[in-house]
Amino acid sequence: MRSLTAEEYVEAFKSFLDHSTEHQCMDEFNKKELPNIMARLGNGKSTINVLGVGSGTGEQDLKMIRILQATHPGVLIDNEIVEPNPQHVAAYKELVNQAPDLENVSFSWHQLTSSEYEQQVKEKGAHKKFDFIHMIQMLYRVEDIASTIKFFHSCLDHHGKLLIIILSDSSGWASLWKKYRHCLPSTDSGHYITSNGITDILKRLGIEYHIYEFPSGWDITKCFIDGDLVGGCMMDFLTGTKNFLGTAPPGLRRQLQEALCQPECSSKKDGRIIFSNNLSMIVVDS
Repeated sequence: MRSLTAEEYVEAFKSFLDHSTEHQCMDEFNKKELPNIMARLGNGKSTINVLGVGSGTGEQDLKMIRILQATHPGVLIDNEIVEPNPQHVAAYKELVNQAPDLENVSFSWHQLTSSEYEQQVKEKGAHKKFDFIHMIQMLYRVEDIASTIKFFHSCLDHHGKLLIIILSDSSGWASLWKKYRHCLPSTDSGHYITSNGITDILKRLGIEYHIYEFPSGWDITKCFIDGDLVGGCMMDFLTGTKNFLGTAPPGLRRQLQEALCQPECSSKKDGRIIFSNNLSMIVVDS
């Protein structure tokens, strides 16, 4: 067994997105809560500075940019992106090229990890301040979560907001990581972190925040169909392992499949197995 390469992760992640309500869940937050949060940004400035950390292919970024445009008509938006995956950066740029409604938005990409970006900023000594920073589903893969949050919080301007989107403690992931960690292979690189872990860090740092919880589900039915390519790809995403179903010892495979079916991880709906993918949106004050 081996860990996924960056390219393999992109493919496995796509199989997850295609069968989950992750983006619909974020859209609910964007619709219900984000306009009010965005309306308080910028403090009357002619340019609003935005930083996306681990922005992926940019779909969620552009949705948030458009909400910012709607709440601050005519204001210039300076949008910087930190994203290490070259395929994601290329897809993001293509998305921007095809969008007709971003004329007051400037884009600059840094093909770097968040820690590389942090190092670069510290070496330059010039500390640009941002009105809005977002870190969507990316803190699982940073080296030091607390120092990463501390650094990006220090990049906020007065009245700025940092949005962290992370898996909720009510999600199946939280149960899987806490109760059934022994079912996951050692090839699964990354932190098993959920919202309580983030809010504990914020409390230790003495930083104010608000938390919003939104339900989301992931249809993992195909993970239980022998030889199903999509199911195999989803299991690769779940375990961070290339061809988990084909290379894992049968005992480990069976244990994990049994764990996924536990009521604290998933529910059955119309004959489908829906894994709980609930999200926490944590809005951090400057």
